[in-house]
Amino acid sequence: MGIFLRGIIVTGFVLFAGCAGVSTTATKNYSPDTETNASLNHLPLDSNITTGTLPNGLRYYIRKNSEPQNRAELRLGINAGSILEDDDQRGLAHFVEHLAFNGTENFPKQTLVDYLESVGMRFGPDLNAYTSFDETVYMLQIPTDSTAIVDTAFRILSDWAHNISFLPEEVEKERGVIVEEWRLGRGANARMLDKQFPILFHNSKYAERLPIGKKEIIETADVETIRRFYRDWYRPDMMAVVAVGDFDVTQIEALIREHFAPIPASENPRKRQEFPVPDHAKTLFSTATDPEATYTSISV
Repeated sequence: MGIFLRGIIVTGFVLFAGCAGVSTTATKNYSPDTETNASLNHLPLDSNITTGTLPNGLRYYIRKNSEPQNRAELRLGINAGSILEDDDQRGLAHFVEHLAFNGTENFPKQTLVDYLESVGMRFGPDLNAYTSFDETVYMLQIPTDSTAIVDTAFRILSDWAHNISFLPEEVEKERGVIVEEWRLGRGANARMLDKQFPILFHNSKYAERLPIGKKEIIETADVETIRRFYRDWYRPDMMAVVAVGDFDVTQIEALIREHFAPIPASENPRKRQEFPVPDHAKTLFSTATDPEATYTSISV
């Protein structure tokens, strides 16, 4: 699993090295019903996109694109990332993402990876995933000249959506991989970022929810605690499927309905809270240095 190029995409901040400074200033609040915000909140949808919502709440977006030929990009987007972790789950949104590649109901353990490699897919260019503060996204690039491969690709996306196995032995195997990923990320940039987060995300929960999480939780979280994040947030009303490529749109829409409509809606869903970064009256700044930093950067 260490060779996988699944990265943690941390959005909403800039990495600084050397003697780094960051400042933020207060901004004006606009009413949600102003014309400016209304236009931003209702961007027109490309007329070439076929979209719909299944009865269980899952949304889908399909667009035919003939180049490159016989190729398609598929995405399963989950409207949940590290910001929604409970205090005892810090780092487990990312842990769930890793476990998606360690076995599902229809692809036990290594068979998922074996199948994808057997049809010519490679981790990184064709197969990837990332966890951010607000989202988790799974990505497949597939050939479309085989109906069997296309069908199986949607079965894999569906399994990731609701059938990850969480086998104890796979959890333990992946735990060390993620701890090593945490360790490799604790360089000069990360140490300086720790000092800047209270400024970048002043009075916001984002400052406490880096996707990589806390090492002690990654090392000790039990299967049920990890599964709880999956059960709470991997549900149809929090998901979207995106397909773009050289294919028949009607066929793809039918496959989405076939593989995702049977997923039951959550009976007692947790509320998906929003965590704004509040405005502030003063200009805030920070300066962070580290003896191992290799360059200097200033950002406003």
